[in-house]
Amino acid sequence: MQTTLLEKYRQSDLGAKADSILRKCVHCGFCLATCPTYDLLGNELDSPRGRIYQIKQVLEGAPPSKKTQLHLDRCLTCRNCETTCPSGVEYGHLVDAGRHIVEESVPRSLPQRLLRYALRTVLPHRARAGALFRTGQFFRPLLPASLRSHVPARQQAGDWPAATRARRMLVLDGCVQPAMAPAINAATARVLDRLGISLVTAARAGCCGALSYHLNAQHDGLDFARANVDAWWPHIESGAEAIVMTASGCGVFVKDYGNLLADDPAYVEKAQRISALCKDISEVLANEDLQSLAPSKQQRIAFHPPCTLQHGQQLQGHTEALLEQLGFDLVPVKDAHFCCGSAGTYSILQKDLSQKLLTRKIATLLQRKPSTIATANIGCMTHLQSAAGDTPVVHWIQMLDEAQPTR
Repeated sequence: MQTTLLEKYRQSDLGAKADSILRKCVHCGFCLATCPTYDLLGNELDSPRGRIYQIKQVLEGAPPSKKTQLHLDRCLTCRNCETTCPSGVEYGHLVDAGRHIVEESVPRSLPQRLLRYALRTVLPHRARAGALFRTGQFFRPLLPASLRSHVPARQQAGDWPAATRARRMLVLDGCVQPAMAPAINAATARVLDRLGISLVTAARAGCCGALSYHLNAQHDGLDFARANVDAWWPHIESGAEAIVMTASGCGVFVKDYGNLLADDPAYVEKAQRISALCKDISEVLANEDLQSLAPSKQQRIAFHPPCTLQHGQQLQGHTEALLEQLGFDLVPVKDAHFCCGSAGTYSILQKDLSQKLLTRKIATLLQRKPSTIATANIGCMTHLQSAAGDTPVVHWIQMLDEAQPTR
């Protein structure tokens, strides 16, 4: 694609990166077939190709409008298009840049500004998010069914093994997962302990930064990233083998720290090391002897691969193969490449589209009547559970933990 960017963008790091990505696009249209919003709306402006063209126009001097902002907001950033693209267009990075540029020129309404501010100032902070969810869980029995389904029931994490193993790995607690589903990381610690690996947390590590970054608060997102680098670095220097991710949404962002902090000389080398050490829990288990983890009885499950796992981290089929190797019975799921509609804060900011995607996804997951739906991301898990009825939705690592005869 030929581009003629305005001078102010051509001379900026943001513009230079966007230009490099734009030039890879050949407008072939392969991405249209795998874009969830284009599939729902049938409007090319709500497709990757259409959004790329809109970003290009803005960078070349066309004034952005509310309509431009709307089409960019509707993007889930599922990155399904990146999996499909034969030219290697890094669409996720481009749409972040485009949103940032449009945000500077197109003011949002007061209600939208307040909502986005509330999301940025509550959810990424563990104490604030925890207080919010504990309040919701306290009043959960009194809530109408339509609201109660969106508030996960309080759960017990169970024991976390003492860090006595010779091998040691870090895990990211994150921001909302400790309050919404504390059993996920505790289950991961128990599973890894059986494999001779101690899982530890870094006290000062917090939100990965993705939520703020994707809400156009890029500086805040990068500050969270720097804080995590500082928190993890002493553990890495003392021999931690990996930084384990049990939320694929966090994993895809942490794996990008090296790129995100490339212009920060104080952090770039450490960030690149962090990205190299970051592993989804499925990647960690794939390198271990898993005979001791085989379930005592076969379970029929439907697996939902989060977009951040299959498209963001490019781990298509990775977890599914691991579960089948261990003896789980995975039912076929139609259109498994499509997003469930959670997509971070998308389910709040674009509720109608999110619910349409959720309805379609639940129908395909339940079609063959599995006993359980398994996934690999806290956002997908809670989103799917809100519509799954009596079928439990869990993180797949919990199934490995619960399938063992003893704790």
